[in-house]
Amino acid sequence: MSVTTANQKTEVMLAINGGPKAFAKQHGPRKPKIGMEEFMSIAERFGFSEEALQRIRSTVSDDDLGEGPTLSRFLTSVPAKTKGEDYEQKAREIFGTKYALPTSSGTGALHSAMIGAGVGPGTEVIVPAIGFFATAATVVAAKAVPVFCDVDESLCIDPEKIEACITPRTVAVAPTCVMGAVPDMDPILEVARKHNLKVIEDCAQAPGAKYKGRYMGTLGDVGCFSISSYKIVGGGEGGLLITDDERLFERAGLLAECGGLTRPDRFAPPRYPGELFCGTNYRLSELEAAIDVVQIQKMPALVEKYNTIRNSVLSQLKTYTEIVPQKLNDPQGGAGYMIRFFPENEELGRKIAAALNAEGIGIGRFIWPSECEIRGKDAPPDWHVYKNMFAVLQKMDSAETGCPFSCPIYIEKGGRIEYSEGDCPVADDLFDRNIQIWFDPGYDEEDCKNIADGINKVLSAYCTEDPDGRPWI
Repeated sequence: MSVTTANQKTEVMLAINGGPKAFAKQHGPRKPKIGMEEFMSIAERFGFSEEALQRIRSTVSDDDLGEGPTLSRFLTSVPAKTKGEDYEQKAREIFGTKYALPTSSGTGALHSAMIGAGVGPGTEVIVPAIGFFATAATVVAAKAVPVFCDVDESLCIDPEKIEACITPRTVAVAPTCVMGAVPDMDPILEVARKHNLKVIEDCAQAPGAKYKGRYMGTLGDVGCFSISSYKIVGGGEGGLLITDDERLFERAGLLAECGGLTRPDRFAPPRYPGELFCGTNYRLSELEAAIDVVQIQKMPALVEKYNTIRNSVLSQLKTYTEIVPQKLNDPQGGAGYMIRFFPENEELGRKIAAALNAEGIGIGRFIWPSECEIRGKDAPPDWHVYKNMFAVLQKMDSAETGCPFSCPIYIEKGGRIEYSEGDCPVADDLFDRNIQIWFDPGYDEEDCKNIADGINKVLSAYCTEDPDGRPWI
């Protein structure tokens, strides 16, 4: 009889040597982490009727999902590419750029672009006096100082005033598309190249807009977009960065992907000096990407439709002594989901606004609620104009240190900046007099005619017709 002592080993064949597996199969039931309850929550958010939801519930269950989705950019149970990769590819194809970086928001795209372009402590970026606060805020987030430049009658940055804002600390200029209107890019690019400045295009409010036949976002060094439910395309919160500059793209990805997850070998040591630094997470989720990959393909046709509507309405408007139409830097381009004009004073503007609303033509003064116009109340502060961007003007930061405005690196380079209302007088004036009329992409020719007739009806009642007045288009 064989006896095994304490010092003897039982001979067991390891699986690696051909023996049986110790854990060949899971015995307990395996269920998807994300299942039908989550899917139904999404379906409810889409707005399906209760009857439709019941039909879905009766048709599918967790058993139909297998292991289920992860909805992660880097992990997926689907053999094909992720929706994020599809979205990137479609963006590159549509815009014709080498690189595309989906982000969780337009602000995330802007912050990533700032870092990618070399914005940092001791530097300045020229930003327009009108445009959403995020442009200036991401300059500060990059530890740099925004310098506000006045606008012209396009409400976009005035190319003739950029050069006066340039200092030895200036590294970039960030022309912004304002509610679909495009900046005059040729002279902006000329000034930027003359002074070796990066051009960071903030196209958040105009994805799909063009300037002289080229997509906005492709003219400068990097383009940033908001792809969200508040913009022309997008279904939730999302953003996009595009560029042809490999090193800029790598740096932007380092910030957006936690310091390097976009690299070919994400956890490898630096490939070149200065490659790695600590980043954050602006990654777009698979859920958002699944919506945006569809939305971005609709963008070109949708923008073309908007521009057709805008030009149809503008072509039917009369001209008036007391009305200055918004300057169009590209009458055939831009993203024409609204038109704007400037009555000669605020009192006249209030009368026109109330009358247009009464005609069924919904309007606002910039993004003021129309109720402010009808009731004659003062509008609340608005972060689309520099004088109300309090966190910048008051040089605030989360730790109350005054950084980056009082940063020693900035001071040592001769940096000192003061902000106050009145710094950009054209922006102050036009912002307060601006009236805008929004369009729906479903408008047909009859809608365009009725809107144009309504505008003419109101303006003719309050203003003086002038055949030689400023043309609308």
